[in-house]
Amino acid sequence: MSRREENVLRTGAYRETMRTLKEYEATLLKKVGEIEAKCPACGRPGLKIEDYLYNMPFVGDIILSTGKCSYCGYRYNDVRVVEAKAPQKIVFNVEGVEDLNALVVRASTATIRIPEIGGEIKPGPAAQGFITTIEGILYMFKDILEFLCTTSSDVDRSVCEEKMEWIKEAIEGKKKFTLIMEDPDGVSTIVGKKKKPIIEPLET
Repeated sequence: MSRREENVLRTGAYRETMRTLKEYEATLLKKVGEIEAKCPACGRPGLKIEDYLYNMPFVGDIILSTGKCSYCGYRYNDVRVVEAKAPQKIVFNVEGVEDLNALVVRASTATIRIPEIGGEIKPGPAAQGFITTIEGILYMFKDILEFLCTTSSDVDRSVCEEKMEWIKEAIEGKKKFTLIMEDPDGVSTIVGKKKKPIIEPLET
């Protein structure tokens, strides 16, 4: 993923995280830590990261990390569940509009895939964690695809239009698809109100 694509995703991830915390009335319990780190954007030691403990309905306790570089203004965000598990592959089968409301806690270590459109969000040095719904994930893919289709001369316009139409129908609940999340640190999760995901060991 290019730096410009990462910026598009980062903006959407932060927006979705704060919106979801507010919508689900997550409770801020306390600040639990603070560190100074090297900024992945400019390389200077000016990134101050603060960790906050939240309790979120349906999910439980989570850690939200946020930071800003004092030199270049780079913003960092990550999120993870407090109770870490073994490396795992989480599979959620979306079969109707009600499944789009399942909550996704994606740590920066996790990869998200939607095989039906070849969509993928990978971890990396500047990866961001976020909390959203499966519908929110679709909107993130939509934002990235729109950016690529309007700024890159290397993309096939017909493929862009086809994938955009697929995402639009998926958001409306007209498509069945699979969301896969692989996390080697075991600190991500998907929580459906009526349906549970399939959990498999992650082969590393």
